[in-house]
Amino acid sequence: MAHIPGLVERIPGSGVWWIRWTDHQGKRHLEKAGRCSDAIDLLDKRKRGKFLRREPPEKLRAEAPVKFAELAEDALSHSREQNGERSTDELALKLKIIGETFGKRPAEDITKKDIQDWLGEQAEEREWSPATRNRYQAAFSLVFRVGIENDKIAVNPASKIKRKAENNDRIRFLTPQEEERLTAVIREHWPHYLPVFILSLHTGMRRSEQLSLKWTDVNLDSRILTLWKTKSGKTRHIPLNSVALAEFHALRKQSPSPFVFLNTEGDPVRSPRDWFEPAVAKAGLADYTWHCNRHTYASRLVMSGVDIRTVAALMGHSTIQMTMRYAHLAPEHNAAAVERLVGFGVEKRTESSGQLVTRSVTGHQRKSRKSMKPA
Repeated sequence: MAHIPGLVERIPGSGVWWIRWTDHQGKRHLEKAGRCSDAIDLLDKRKRGKFLRREPPEKLRAEAPVKFAELAEDALSHSREQNGERSTDELALKLKIIGETFGKRPAEDITKKDIQDWLGEQAEEREWSPATRNRYQAAFSLVFRVGIENDKIAVNPASKIKRKAENNDRIRFLTPQEEERLTAVIREHWPHYLPVFILSLHTGMRRSEQLSLKWTDVNLDSRILTLWKTKSGKTRHIPLNSVALAEFHALRKQSPSPFVFLNTEGDPVRSPRDWFEPAVAKAGLADYTWHCNRHTYASRLVMSGVDIRTVAALMGHSTIQMTMRYAHLAPEHNAAAVERLVGFGVEKRTESSGQLVTRSVTGHQRKSRKSMKPA
């Protein structure tokens, strides 16, 4: 690496870097930064602060260092503005768990290793999937990123932590027999929530989209529901089939609330976990979660012959690659596609006898082959 004035590794080979800088009053400072990349960023920030004739925010707050809990509150406020209530509630649950360990600690004392160790311990203790671990890591990163944007801290120790690989190609969907068992269990033990489950299978909404749905988003006359705030940030329209339409009509008759899905106390449903996970266990289904309802919706569309691009639009996927993992579920469609190649062959074996049969080539085919030859 080329020498950068102001950048110092006080113990060569330690990997711990410091910066030397002079503020706008001419006072010299030696400040520990950590990694080399962090030191470069911090040095640049100090130079910009000097140009603006400002004291660094962490120096102004030296007598009362910023606690992680304060940055977490800022992150929640940021989420309310950017992502809406449902996403903010999910973030709040994560930050509550994180705050049990880090809430009272000065934010600048928290290191990358502290976060990695905590994520590893929690993943083992709580049996987190790689995806869940990544969501908690993202919560850490958001807290520190918002803190930097608010000039309360200088470094994001979570920004360089490597994410765990997630198996996004895994598709778990209900068979008709499994759906029958699960529906029977919900009808017997949690009948109030049966429409919530059925509409999940017939609309393919994400959990946050479904549970935040309001009646102003549902047009029963046009048989369309509109999702204004989706994961991709784009508005999505979902047509309602006859099953979904009937369930919405039934719910509308008994719902005085602006929210579509209410719990037994008349409040908006915040999570299906309390009744859905026990229902799955009672039905004897292995490795099935609420999100798998969305897989079921997409899988059944593909298996019914709906083209991939239409499925992508209904699912609200940002790229067609996300939908392509369902393509293998249309074996008849794929088999018919490759069978079209048979018309181009001159020789082939018959299925019954296995004998080689040569057919004549028409003038049109000869012409086509001739035009395909390289010049």
